[in-house]
Amino acid sequence: MSGLKDDWHKIPLFSDIDPADLESMLTCIGGYERRYAAGEYIFHAKEQIKAIGLVLAGTVHMLKEDVWGNKTLLTVIREQDVFGETFACGNAFVASVSFYATSNSRILFLPFERVLRSCSMSCVFHHRLIRNVVTLMAEKNVQLMKKLEVVTKKTLRQKILTFLSLQAERQKGKYIVIDMNRQEMADYLCANRSALTRELTHMKADGLIDYDQNVFQLLGQEDKNVAIATPSR
Repeated sequence: MSGLKDDWHKIPLFSDIDPADLESMLTCIGGYERRYAAGEYIFHAKEQIKAIGLVLAGTVHMLKEDVWGNKTLLTVIREQDVFGETFACGNAFVASVSFYATSNSRILFLPFERVLRSCSMSCVFHHRLIRNVVTLMAEKNVQLMKKLEVVTKKTLRQKILTFLSLQAERQKGKYIVIDMNRQEMADYLCANRSALTRELTHMKADGLIDYDQNVFQLLGQEDKNVAIATPSR
């Protein structure tokens, strides 16, 4: 495996694995890297997935598409996140969703069968890697539960407020940076883009939120007379 980064041991999937063992681990389990251009599908629905994907660079969306071509954005997969593990560890390996690179991306694939089965040398990192995979799967389930919490709200306004509240909780800052454009945000909320844009305008006028492009702020009573200022990068 060429180009191994010195800081890969900081990735949650490799937590508690000795950095000195990473190269050997990737060789042992047959890890391989692929690059995808923005707009390219990594996996299509109904395609077999037999490896866990780890995003080394870029952003990946997990999409559900119906027979009419309508898309629902289920979750955003960012750098250091994994994907495909639910299908890779199943019996059929067939994905019910698609994975789509929204920016130029580098993905490290780890064949799940070789991750799960310890080699003849009984490498200690196998057990740690399995533990990390299970932990990340549990965290992914929590994310999907939060998604369900958003989309089950009865009105679009309630969906938006719930979504922004959860993002504020995750980011722990005054400003909420949404790494989606308006169409992607609409897809995530299971809403029409025009309806989303219109509702955001109404919510801003009603003093519930303020925003500048993809930077949002939930307004309390003390914030309603303060215009948003995009945070410095």
